[in-house]
Amino acid sequence: MEQIYFALVDTPGFFASVIRKVTGIDYIHVVLSMDEELQEAYSVGRRNPAIPILAGFEKEDTQKIERVFPTARYKIVSLECTGEQKAELSRQLRECYEKRFQYHYCVLGLPMILLNIPFYQKNHYTCSSFTANILQENGIELFDKHFSLVTPRDFYELEQTSTIYEGTLSKFNRLNGCYPVKRRNMFRKMWRKLSYAMNGVYL
Repeated sequence: MEQIYFALVDTPGFFASVIRKVTGIDYIHVVLSMDEELQEAYSVGRRNPAIPILAGFEKEDTQKIERVFPTARYKIVSLECTGEQKAELSRQLRECYEKRFQYHYCVLGLPMILLNIPFYQKNHYTCSSFTANILQENGIELFDKHFSLVTPRDFYELEQTSTIYEGTLSKFNRLNGCYPVKRRNMFRKMWRKLSYAMNGVYL
């Protein structure tokens, strides 16, 4: 058997607080990864961690995320699958990334989750609905409901998973030899402070 990984992400900010109230847990984002270091990890989320309103399919960059969310926390869990399933998931994720600008965040689906009404708009997903759907397409049935209704809480409560890390993103990055790229010029320092303010982070 092989392993795939889910990263459950807790970040600060206004939008995160809204999702947190809806789901009832701190972890508000789901990332699907082929490795436990999150080197080959993808999700439907912010194209740039500092800009909340631009979202779509992206490859995760934990160093970038740490720069914008220095207090972020991660819970990483593993799930067993077959070698064939993992290989096909990896292929599909890379293909989605090549076509990433065709995928968008499903804003219209958010109220439908609250109303418990399945809703699918072509190539529009939330982070959790995308992950649930691609897993389902590969024979990994985890939830007894339509993929559009799956939330980060469902991944958090999965009994089939094993926790391999829970703690700060900064510590996780250090354990894996990753350090935030230092920004030296004044413009970039100002942009960093602005991104904190946009996301409701005050240090």
